[in-house]
Amino acid sequence: MGTVGNIGHNSRGWRRSSHSGGGNDCVEVAFHSGGVALRDSKHPFSGMLVTSRPGWSAMLAAVRAGGQRG
Repeated sequence: MGTVGNIGHNSRGWRRSSHSGGGNDCVEVAFHSGGVALRDSKHPFSGMLVTSRPGWSAMLAAVRAGGQRG
């Protein structure tokens, strides 16, 4: 699991969330031709979640709406 699309673990394509606090509890995201990858900035080599661009958009919409409840 070294790369996803053209994004590798050490790639400069990873961006840290602008909403991350100062406690180093950050999520990083990388956009690539096949979709979107997310990882924990504290453990960048422990794996990543990969989704399609429509999946990314749906997740953002759910977060903005208050997430899943039930």
